[in-house]
Amino acid sequence: MALKIDAALCPQNHHCPMIDQCPVGAISQEGFSLPVIDPDRCIECGHCIEICGRQAVYRES
Repeated sequence: MALKIDAALCPQNHHCPMIDQCPVGAISQEGFSLPVIDPDRCIECGHCIEICGRQAVYRES
């Protein structure tokens, strides 16, 4: 399973707070674009799912 970000739920108008909270630095963002989760770095801990205020992060099966 992989973690994904739903572009329809992510407002993409600010610095994503998940970037600074990811314990392995797997989330990046260019400007205010849709954040990206690097599947090679992500340990699927689910912390980003818990802290995303828009509930835009989900587990893809």
